Amino acid sequence: GAAAVGGADKDPAAMVRAEGRCGMKLDLYIAQRFFWMFARVFSGFFGIMVAIDVVDQLRRYSDSGISVKGATLLALLNAPNNVYAILPLIMVLTAIALFMGLVKSSELVVVRATGRSGLRFLLSPMVSAFLLGVVSVAVWNPIVAATSKAYDQMSATYSRDGSILSVSAAGLWLRQSAQDGQTVIQAAGANRDGTELRDVTFLIYDADGTLFKRISSPQAILSDGAWILQQAKTWHLHEPNPERDSVVSTDDLRIPTDLTREKIVESFGAPRAVSFWDLPGYIADLEQSGFSTLSYRMWYQLELAAPAFLGAMVLIAAGFTMRHNRSGGSGPLVLMALLCGFLTFFLRNFGRVLGENGQIPVLLAAWAPPAAAILLALGLLLHLEDG
Repeated sequence: GAAAVGGADKDPAAMVRAEGRCGMKLDLYIAQRFFWMFARVFSGFFGIMVAIDVVDQLRRYSDSGISVKGATLLALLNAPNNVYAILPLIMVLTAIALFMGLVKSSELVVVRATGRSGLRFLLSPMVSAFLLGVVSVAVWNPIVAATSKAYDQMSATYSRDGSILSVSAAGLWLRQSAQDGQTVIQAAGANRDGTELRDVTFLIYDADGTLFKRISSPQAILSDGAWILQQAKTWHLHEPNPERDSVVSTDDLRIPTDLTREKIVESFGAPRAVSFWDLPGYIADLEQSGFSTLSYRMWYQLELAAPAFLGAMVLIAAGFTMRHNRSGGSGPLVLMALLCGFLTFFLRNFGRVLGENGQIPVLLAAWAPPAAAILLALGLLLHLEDG
């Protein structure tokens, strides 16, 4: 009987299964530690961002009489966008805290003593970071887009900015305000900066919100303080028969405006204000309207590359903080990991600027930083593991 038990204990298949179960439990334990550390770091940054932004909103809209409640609501709506922008830095801080905690508790030493390599150990944190990247793009990104739109609308009530532009399959819609009412502009298309509109219609409202005039023109050009309309046709809607009393201008017609090229471009807002799932359709609408789509295509590719970039941040942190330092001088290693993480984050933003300006291809600008960071971090880890 004892011999049978000994033979079962030495069964290679049973040993492999037992080792696999232990390895899976270890991976789940590391993943659980990683997610818990990420939640702590994420929550800390979220709270700090809200507290800082409340003060900033009170200062920015002090002339509009904003209350603390209004400033807090604005800060809460703006916080998802702010935290999403620094998500890679949150990831590298999470990885540094995780690895330093495992080293301090000697858990990493015990894992290595069992024969598991450092690269095999990193599989669980890498998969966890990749899954968090997928969730951030698929779930958190739409939340950021919704809160960003709500923030823009609410902040416009305090800043009294009356210029709002939207793009759809029917063309573009632009609204401009004046003291005696507002004007809604609809155009089938435009040039890249919105200063030249084609097949344009101006719907002019009075101070009471009543539509009293409609003006159509094949083309409208933005000049200093006015839209210049060519061959414009005007309908006075308060007349008994607006079509019979319509007037076609032989000369150029000027419609006063406070819009500028800069205001029109800024009215598009940041690409992150558009949900990831709506970006392809929004890009198609922009191209149909004649606007430049470089910044939106660049943002779309950055979102696709986000899971890989978050995984690269984990590898960067592991390259400096996963070693056991008997002398206790871990400060320089943490500092090096932070500096490399910030440098990679800066290079990613620099590549984004180059891609948005058309200096380099969009795909290269979006995917080169994470690919380079992963390869360099892997090279460092292989050097530390195998010498």
